[in-house]
Order: sequence, then C-alpha cells, then structure tokens
Amino acid sequence: MNKRIKSLVGVAAALVAVTGATTAMAKDFRLGLITPPPHIWTKAAEAFGEELAEKSGGAHSVTVFPARQLGDEAEMLQQLQTGALDMAFMTVAEVSNRAPDLGAFYAPYLANDIAHAGRILRTDTAKGLLDDLPGKVGVVGVGYGMAGLRQIVSRDAVETAGDLEGKKLRITPFEPILDFYNAMGAAPTPMPLPAVYDALANGQVDAIDMDAELIWKLKYYEHADTVVESNHMMFPMVGLVSAKVWSGMSDEDREMVRELMAKHVDSCIDSYVAKDQEWLTQVEETGTNYIVVGPDFFGDAIDQWNAKWSEKSAALDDLRAAAEETR
Repeated sequence: MNKRIKSLVGVAAALVAVTGATTAMAKDFRLGLITPPPHIWTKAAEAFGEELAEKSGGAHSVTVFPARQLGDEAEMLQQLQTGALDMAFMTVAEVSNRAPDLGAFYAPYLANDIAHAGRILRTDTAKGLLDDLPGKVGVVGVGYGMAGLRQIVSRDAVETAGDLEGKKLRITPFEPILDFYNAMGAAPTPMPLPAVYDALANGQVDAIDMDAELIWKLKYYEHADTVVESNHMMFPMVGLVSAKVWSGMSDEDREMVRELMAKHVDSCIDSYVAKDQEWLTQVEETGTNYIVVGPDFFGDAIDQWNAKWSEKSAALDDLRAAAEETR
C-alpha cells in the first residue's frame, strides 16, 4: 500500500472514529417523576427536555415519564443508582431516607411562608447539602425546586390538634413527616399519591397531609369537612442525574445538563410563590370548613420533632441559621 493510500485510509478511519464518538455521546435521556402530567414539576421537566434538545443541536433529548410510570420514588432512586434511569425530579423526602441530613428541610415552621421557603432553598447552605449525594446515594443533585407548604385535609371536623389523635392521616413515606405526626398522636399512613383521592373518598384514611396545588386541582376538598391551612412544613424537590450516567458524560454535556436542569427545577419555586396562596383562597371559597392555624396548634409536637432531628441531622443548625438570615 503506497503512502497516499495509507494516508487516505488513516483519514477515513479518523472520520469514522469521530463520527462514532459523536453518535455515542448523543442520548435520549429518560426522566421519571411521580407527579401527574398537568403538575408544575412535570411541566418543568418537559421544558428542560425541550431546551436541552435545542441547546445541544438535537444531539440530546429527554423523554419524560410522569405519574409513577417507572415506579415509585424508592424504585426510581434504585434505578438511578444502577444507571437504568438517567434522571429524575424527586422529592427531597425520598432522598432524605438515604441522606438523613436533608431531613432538616422538614423542620416544622423552618419557613415563615412560601416565599421564605424559596429563599432558603436558594442559599449556599442548602445547595451545599447536595455535595455528598454522589458518594452517599449514587446520584448528582443539580438544584432544588419545591411544592407548596404542607396543609391538612380532614374528613371530620377539626378544631384542635387533639381532633386528629388516632386518626389515619396520609403522609408521604419518609421519616421526618412520620416523626412529626407520631408526635401529634395521629396514625400516619404512608400512601402513594395516585391512591390518595379514593382513599380519602372511601374513608380508608381520615385525613391527608398535602400541598395547596393538589388540594385544589385534584379536588381533595370535595371529601373534607375541614381544610386546615397550617403551612407547617416546606416540601422541596431536587433535580437528579444518575452518578453512573453523569460519569460517562463529557464535561461540556455535564455543564449543559447542570445549567438547564437547575434552571427549570428552580422555576418551580417561582411558580409556587406566585400561585400557592391563590389555590388556598380558591379552596376556602368553595365553602368547605376552613381554618387557619399557626405553631401553637401543634402543641409540643414541634419541640419533640426538633429534639429528635437535632440528633438525626447534622445540618439542622446550619439550615436554621440560613433560614434566619433570609427572613
């Protein structure tokens, strides 16, 4: 083979290698959520996918799987750890089951209101809690979003916290909220979101812990005697990428994914700050018995929670300091 032919073969091989590498980097990412299609988190995930496709020149795309299509959050987190799932928008609640420091976000009345909750999530202290996730959980956390503050919907009349004692009260299945309602003397009952409406309607549960958006949009108030506006806990969300998937991405792709995903999960904060009180007002205007309460309503349950979680989460004091600085 003469030198010219060898040179042409070499160039051709290089072009094939470059083309192959480019093809290998292109990816249709799979992103899972538990929220239904109309939910703010789902819409943010879809917007992230659209912008990633645009900014990558079509090299990357995102297929969004809402409404637990890929399993509940515990199952999706396992898939992220193995690399079977690329990405997720997930409650910090589920992640805190494996990284207990994140449970500090659920300190009762850490946030004064919905806007304050958003400011807390944007602090360097909050963002720093994501640093340990690759080593502890096998995921990369790129930023926070949130749902609204937590409220209580009850099938029976409620005037005091004592009216909830012994009552089966639906919760998201994670320790901080379980500990809170145990301290109140209720019977916290973990239940996935899709089962909640029927469970409340048929009396399988007596009450639910829920945010204003879903109380309004999914009409949980239709099966309630009383809606308690308590705003007692914030409810953060985190954008996650599988650490295994992350390790196989180029630096350029990592930066693009981090920037765009962080942007779209953060947009959820602004959405809830703008809409949360409007949803609560709409619920109140339905004529359902509606009461507004503060920390005193919960008696010593708050002190019990604080005592327990000051030992469980090393981040609690730092997060309280960040909350104080942003009041």
